[in-house]
Amino acid sequence: MPGAGTDKTRNWTIAPAPVVVLVEPQLGENIGAAARAMANFGLSRLRLVKPQQGWPNEKARIMASGADRILEQARLYESLREAIGDCTYVVAATARGHDQAKPVIGADEAARRLAPHVAAGENAAIVFGRERNGLENDEVGLADAIVTLPVNPAFASLNLAQAVVILAYEWFKQATGGALPFAMPDKSPPAPREQLHAFFDELERELERIEYFRPEEKRGTMLINMRNIFHRMQPTQQDIRTLHGVITALVQGRKGPARGGVLDGAQAEMLRTLLAERGEGATPDARSPMRGLAKLLRRNPTEAERILWTHMTNDRRFIGLGFKRQTPVGPHITDFVSFPLRSAIDLVPQQESAEAAATRAARSDYLKERGYRVIEIRAEEVERDVERVLDTIAGTIEAKPLSTGTRAAAAPQDGDSD
Repeated sequence: MPGAGTDKTRNWTIAPAPVVVLVEPQLGENIGAAARAMANFGLSRLRLVKPQQGWPNEKARIMASGADRILEQARLYESLREAIGDCTYVVAATARGHDQAKPVIGADEAARRLAPHVAAGENAAIVFGRERNGLENDEVGLADAIVTLPVNPAFASLNLAQAVVILAYEWFKQATGGALPFAMPDKSPPAPREQLHAFFDELERELERIEYFRPEEKRGTMLINMRNIFHRMQPTQQDIRTLHGVITALVQGRKGPARGGVLDGAQAEMLRTLLAERGEGATPDARSPMRGLAKLLRRNPTEAERILWTHMTNDRRFIGLGFKRQTPVGPHITDFVSFPLRSAIDLVPQQESAEAAATRAARSDYLKERGYRVIEIRAEEVERDVERVLDTIAGTIEAKPLSTGTRAAAAPQDGDSD
């Protein structure tokens, strides 16, 4: 594939266009750069009036960067009068007001005025002056109009090639109707509503599993806002397929659930049973493994944990009480704990092995020895009537308020808020 926008596999098409006249250009490099600008925008006829470094010029060829044919076909003249002798319409490019009674126009208007003359097969010219001081008054007097640009009046002087490229660009835009050479490829048709709805359903389902929609009363608004984001995008069918893949990778990991996916309720129960039977696997000093295990359990809640946590975070009675879930306290991980209240909630699974029950009892004893209130709640009660469970927890906390003794002050040493 050709690089940098220059495609030598295509024929060099020469269309009718104005003549570019450079009056006494001082540097060969500027002539070459001007020729390159001309080639960019379909101008091919270059006329030079007394180039100061002689002609032909190797520096001009180097700066032309492939626009050699424009330099090879350039014609030399001794004066501007001779260079424009066969032209019917001439515009003079200058940054200075010459106090002459001539129309002063912009680059776009100059292109419009040149167009009918070129279309009629006449010669029309754009004249550029010297790098140092531009065109003289008498040279401007030979033109039909003055073309200038809206530039900073404190720094109005452009490099010669810069001035050429602006006029050449306006000409080419006029000649081609401003058509761009390429557009974004339409590789995939727009996604139909059926595909969008399937994507939204999957997204909502996975966000529900990680308890994204909180508080519950804002769920509807959050879903509508989320759907509107994708509707504004006007996604293609390929876009939606890609987004499906992204969600799958986030949920299941690159190679499935074993690489970090979220477990369903039954799988989470099995995970906790296995951990309870084997012990929680850390000591008070082994902070990093304990914290990593807490994050794993927090990411994979059981159904009872998910229900209870969702309702607790939306119940005004528990706002500000500092409850956290799956948080290390010493060598154990509590289901729910509030360090400010020195209270822990222990969810008792419906079916529990002897090993798991022993681990849970050891955790409860450990917490009670350190001044924690342990509230045991059966998982099936949460699933059956969570509001009643919340009333029980709230009543227990209110009935036995925590004293502000030394144990409360020591809470950060026992717990890891992660």
